[in-house]
Amino acid sequence: MTLNTAQANAFGTRAIALVIDDAPETLGVISEALEANGMTVLVARSGAEGIALTHRVQPDVILLDAQMPEMDGFETCRALKSSPGSTDAPVIFMTGLTDPEYILKGLQSGGVDYITKPVVLDELIARIITHVLNARAISSARRALDQTGQSLLAFDKSGRFSWGTPKSLGLADTNEEARHLLSDTPPDVFRKWLLSLGHTALSHSAPLHLGPLVLKYVGTANDQTLIEVHEAQGSTPVAPLMQAHGLTEREAEVLLWLSQGKTNKDIAEILSLSARTVNKHLEQIFYKMGVDNRTSAAVMADRLLHRA
Repeated sequence: MTLNTAQANAFGTRAIALVIDDAPETLGVISEALEANGMTVLVARSGAEGIALTHRVQPDVILLDAQMPEMDGFETCRALKSSPGSTDAPVIFMTGLTDPEYILKGLQSGGVDYITKPVVLDELIARIITHVLNARAISSARRALDQTGQSLLAFDKSGRFSWGTPKSLGLADTNEEARHLLSDTPPDVFRKWLLSLGHTALSHSAPLHLGPLVLKYVGTANDQTLIEVHEAQGSTPVAPLMQAHGLTEREAEVLLWLSQGKTNKDIAEILSLSARTVNKHLEQIFYKMGVDNRTSAAVMADRLLHRA
């Protein structure tokens, strides 16, 4: 199988494939097929050699033999996906191990696909195309998030840290709890909370307070859970508003901007909310404060903030 014009154009730039296999004949066959389809091929005869290569060159896809001496493919994949120095490249296992337990083990170690030997080259090329294009789309989305300045962390289904925006990773430089989240053994309370998110509606997912950190569920994308993380605001203006009127943090933020003369439209843009959501928050704020209009709420909040 060779790439058609549409597929070749879809890659945009020449893709790099890293093939890790201890069998010379397999390396030769796979390398020849990939090069015939316009890919640059790097080869490694062991897991350790493959890991070292990823520290020098970032491949677009990794083809990995599960059965290798010393360091098998499963251990190699876990090392490739572990911080620091982890690779974002999708890992496709190639092996003669066909039992379901090995397929599951491959996926749990960080692989995205599992092809049994002898490899059908047409099938392999088709899967590579799919995974490389998906990985590039995800990478593009991550770069967009980085540029927005959001503080987001992503975790896989097992609760293992996958990636984070620069702002969120910066917390790890000064915050021990943040460093713990990025480790291989995050706090049990966090793991339990993360697992519960799959069974909880977004609107009812309560933030998790972990020491000085506040973690909020954002959603899921490509089987990864996105979490917004920031340090607790402590003595910032919303704290007295929350305490005085029993408001949630978000309600207090809406009230804070209301007290500063902002319109509903302004508040929606500032807090990245819809106008309808702002209205619903205001309904709850008025009810909890015992007022029936925005002017009264704003005056009460202003007096409290100037007294605090």
